[in-house]
Amino acid sequence: MRDFAGYGRSVPEVCWPGEAKLALSLVLNYEEGSERSHEMGDGRNEGLGEVPRTVEGGYRDLATESVYEYGSRVGAHRLLRLFDGCGVRCTVFAAAVALERNPSVAEAIAAAGHEVCAHGLRWSEQWQLSEEDERRQIDAAVASIARTCGARPVGWYSRWMPSERTRRLLAEEGGFLYDSDAYNDDLPYYVTAGGKAVLVVPYTLTYNDSRFVYGQVGSVAAFYADCLAAVDYLREEGQTAPRMMSLGLHARWSGQAGRAAGLRDFLRSVTGRGDVWIATRREIAEWWWEHYPPEAVDVQPRARQ
Repeated sequence: MRDFAGYGRSVPEVCWPGEAKLALSLVLNYEEGSERSHEMGDGRNEGLGEVPRTVEGGYRDLATESVYEYGSRVGAHRLLRLFDGCGVRCTVFAAAVALERNPSVAEAIAAAGHEVCAHGLRWSEQWQLSEEDERRQIDAAVASIARTCGARPVGWYSRWMPSERTRRLLAEEGGFLYDSDAYNDDLPYYVTAGGKAVLVVPYTLTYNDSRFVYGQVGSVAAFYADCLAAVDYLREEGQTAPRMMSLGLHARWSGQAGRAAGLRDFLRSVTGRGDVWIATRREIAEWWWEHYPPEAVDVQPRARQ
């Protein structure tokens, strides 16, 4: 059942740590080495490289493969250094196989204290799987990330969208604090799946560097001007009802030097405001479960008293 109402006019008066007016979640998508390719035996090529095109048929697309390799060889490390220099932590939406194929990235993520959220076993479409295959891949992704990063993931984000049963399977698995398979709100919220209250920490396609590749922004400066305007608008709303915002990044795109420079300037501006809590999604989820637990009947967060 779709929910068109959400919080509506009754937005909860959230109290973030330090009386922050906005919780900002930085998300690094790490998919490189897990995407569809002839090299991986898929019989097809992946898109979403650096330009919106693919090589069809039986030809292996070595150019696009090379773009993905930039993300794992250079881009991911550049962004991790940037986060470290700015003193912030991110959530990594990581396809498990991508981390398996580049242990140095997994080690760097774990050493810096970033959160790893499961982005599938491979970067694949959940809705095309049978229920048993989807359950198996969820279990395999959890086990793989636990091996490469030293801790199991407590969050889940599907490629583009979940299947109609994904949320139930995550609830049945039992080890997840949240999923991010929705784009429909500026705050976390509860739903019921598998007879349990499930926390959804929404993600974004608006403040997402995929807009560079789809040609939806003209420049790095324009993109981050949009993002900074959103931060300030949400901070203004946060004077009465604090909000949450996500910024979606990809190693092969934002890991390029010019785009990384724009991200650096954005982070310097945001951290200078003093009332923005830059947090991992796990931190946001844990705060929400502790301070706004689901009610016995109405699984909506309690407003601050």
